[in-house]
Amino acid sequence: MLNRIFIQNFALIDSLEITLNKGLQVITGETGTGKSIILGALRLILGERADAKSIQNSEKKSIVEAEFLLEGDFRSYFEENDLDFEKNTIIRREILPNGKSRAFVNDVPVTLEALKAISAKLLDIHSQFETSNLFSEEYQFRIIDGISGNQNSIASYQDTINEYKKNKKELEKLKNRLLEGNKESNYKNYLLKELEDAALDNVDWDDIQNRFQMQENAGSISENLSEALARFDADDIGILDALADVRGKLLKTAELSHHFSAISQRFESQFLELKDLVFELQDEAEKIEINPMALSELNEQINTINALFLKHNASSISELIAIRDEISGEQMGFEELEERILKSEKELSTLEKTLEKLSKEISKKREKGIPLFSQKIESLLSKLGLEKSKIQVDLAASATYNDFGKNKIEILFQANSGFPLKPIQTAISGGERSRVMLAVKKIMAENAELPTLILDEIDTGVSGKIADEMGKVMQEMSKDMQLIVITHLAQVAAKGDNNYKVVKEEVSGKTQSSIIPLNNEEKLQEIAQLLSGSKITDAALKQAEELIKGA
Repeated sequence: MLNRIFIQNFALIDSLEITLNKGLQVITGETGTGKSIILGALRLILGERADAKSIQNSEKKSIVEAEFLLEGDFRSYFEENDLDFEKNTIIRREILPNGKSRAFVNDVPVTLEALKAISAKLLDIHSQFETSNLFSEEYQFRIIDGISGNQNSIASYQDTINEYKKNKKELEKLKNRLLEGNKESNYKNYLLKELEDAALDNVDWDDIQNRFQMQENAGSISENLSEALARFDADDIGILDALADVRGKLLKTAELSHHFSAISQRFESQFLELKDLVFELQDEAEKIEINPMALSELNEQINTINALFLKHNASSISELIAIRDEISGEQMGFEELEERILKSEKELSTLEKTLEKLSKEISKKREKGIPLFSQKIESLLSKLGLEKSKIQVDLAASATYNDFGKNKIEILFQANSGFPLKPIQTAISGGERSRVMLAVKKIMAENAELPTLILDEIDTGVSGKIADEMGKVMQEMSKDMQLIVITHLAQVAAKGDNNYKVVKEEVSGKTQSSIIPLNNEEKLQEIAQLLSGSKITDAALKQAEELIKGA
């Protein structure tokens, strides 16, 4: 479960830290106080894109940290990403002032891909604006596969389909190379010989260019250094002698007054550094050697490599090496190429048989799970005021393998009797979306190992008895998982095991958002305020007490 949230220097939040508990955690607060900011910070933990505009103080980094108390078997997810498993796992995201971001799991730097893989197993955030997910084929498959117990089969299938796609792509490349035949063989051999003759593995391009520049300008460099060194050692007005005289006078001045000691010491340090620099220049001047033969060889090597850059549209030695190796690989004997094609075709055939077997298993489980899904969701929707609603799942065979098996899926919905079932994306109204999505989330929660779910105002648009029923559904969900709910409904807030309030206030002339846990009396006052508005009436307090008792 999500045990602790720490946010620093993010939007309106200067510093925020809150500890959460098991069960139903309810967050309330007026519109605009910063609830969405907290969710935005948590979405960074899920690997979403970071934005430097979110940083409050542009001179400091922004930090979002989430501590999870892990119960159950999550060790494999950590091992897959080469991370040590910790029961108290801390995921941290940092946004630097330059806009770059870093991610850490238990203080170990991770890629965003690894962060997403782990955090997706720990936390899910659902917003009232995300009900469009229900309309996607991927999401509909997830719903049915969850209730059908297809998770392991789907994981095996997707590993296999990914390998199948990779092998199929490789087979196509091999066949295309075979079709090309000998028409480019001679030219490719010529290109390969040029690249091999260049001995690219031993080329340090920067070093060659530096040495060429040194040789090409050796005369001018030697002349400039000689003149510079002569100025330092000139018999009449040598710079070093003059500075040595100044040094002596400063030493005497410092002896006369300690006020000048620091200046004398600074001059001493710079004088010694300058002498060291002069000695280094003398060493470099002695090393300079004008060698026309070396210059010619370097010039020839540079021209050869530049010609290769131009011919192969490359800009680095590593690119040329990659091109050389690719050409070398392409020049393998056609007999070997044909053997590889045959081997690849056999592997694809084996994978296809595995896909067929797995897709049939998945499809059978789906067919058994669909009636259970329809029964459960219709029962839930009935409690939520949609007594006449009907849901039907149409599962059909697909001609090809997709990412979810060999099926096509469509969920049909009917809110009222006497109307035809239609695809849910066209049949569901705004007032029904939140209830349908809550029912779907409850069913998915029952069949998933996800420890924490955050529902952001999913109860928008409902009130009265329906609001109370939605609260009961959330209570049931929180028995199997940690459920964090952001709500404006008193009926939902009354059922919280723990309640929190997001507030916005002015601190030192700056608007800041924070979140505070509510005790029993504060919870009562907050629920009464949700009922009656800014002015809490006695009737609202009494109703709030009844709601809490009824919870």
